Amino acid sequence: MRARSALAWPLAAVLLAAVSACQSRTPTPAEAPTPPDGVVTWASSAARMDEAAADRGHRLVVRTSVGGHDLRIRLSNAFGDRPVTFDGVHAGLRKEGAALVRGSNRPLTFDGARSVTVPAGESVFSDPLPGRLPDTTDLVISFDTPDATGPVTGHWLAMQTSYTGARGHTAEEGAAAWTRTMGSWFYLDAVSVRAAPGTGAVAALGDSITDGWQSTTDTNRRWPDYLARRLNRADTDIKGVANAGISSNKVLTDGGGPSALNRLDRDVLSQPGLRTVFLFEGVNDIKAAPGITADDLIDGYRTIAERAHAAGTCVVAATVAPFKGWSEWSPAAEAVRRDVNAYLRDSGEFDAVTDFDRVLRSPYDPERILPAFDGGDHLHPNDKGMQAMADAVDLKSLDCAGRSPH
Repeated sequence: MRARSALAWPLAAVLLAAVSACQSRTPTPAEAPTPPDGVVTWASSAARMDEAAADRGHRLVVRTSVGGHDLRIRLSNAFGDRPVTFDGVHAGLRKEGAALVRGSNRPLTFDGARSVTVPAGESVFSDPLPGRLPDTTDLVISFDTPDATGPVTGHWLAMQTSYTGARGHTAEEGAAAWTRTMGSWFYLDAVSVRAAPGTGAVAALGDSITDGWQSTTDTNRRWPDYLARRLNRADTDIKGVANAGISSNKVLTDGGGPSALNRLDRDVLSQPGLRTVFLFEGVNDIKAAPGITADDLIDGYRTIAERAHAAGTCVVAATVAPFKGWSEWSPAAEAVRRDVNAYLRDSGEFDAVTDFDRVLRSPYDPERILPAFDGGDHLHPNDKGMQAMADAVDLKSLDCAGRSPH
């Protein structure tokens, strides 16, 4: 825990008190609820997971980006095949482990009720919770699922320890009832706040690199986390960061969750206060067998950009990083990657381009990740590589206000 956050806890507590993996169906854009006013401060892209367990309590730990008032959460049953009821939903600030800051754990309501039933394929936003939520801090959402059965909507690769236990303990701030740990998030897929006027957010649409694989668990060292910390310190209106990465995700076809094309509306464009889509996907398409052509992937990028621009957002694209040494690398795949990156750099179809390929590649073998940035599998960057990626983003490029519309 950072010293600055620790000093902010007492005031934050008072203010707050005052106040597996392949899906059987792809939700349609209509199933993403209209976002409320505010700005997304955390998000996680959902997919279908294993069967649900009834009579379970969940205590989920997530990291905020932008701070603000009137916290709202989104609970998703997008991949369920029957309704799910959520009871005893609470939001608090983490002290350590599953323990919360004293006085910070507050009940959330849904149209004034303490429980809510979400139909299959749908999502729901909570009512606003009066009080202020700090930026870049650990938020804990607790809830019970008394009768959950069927497929779970969740996010497998959280890179964050959360907790489960028996029902009936969500209002407690101690850790005693939360005896089991887990590395996934269930049902919760977004948190938003009311921030200063004009504040916006960026959503990183990506795969396992964006999801943070090979970064250090429980330390928030995914590249979007590093980006959030940069934005928090910078003189910019873009403060919120939504991580829309899913391990094994592709642009064109379903597999590690719905494809980027199929989940764009729900996971990205539905986020409150969204100003910019940051597109960093394609390596899973390129290395798949049989391989796709560069033109196939370019068509997918073009479609995402067109839909995002039509929704009124900026689109920043990132080049595909090197992956020689990974088992699926081949000269043919490398040729596609080079052609795709040339398009991304030179097409002019995006509001800006961040060259992750240039940042991560070795000067001695440009088809490989620089060893100092290699997480060990020659595809995923380590903590240093993640930070280098975030540092490479031109923060001004994340807000295209005033530029010529596409």
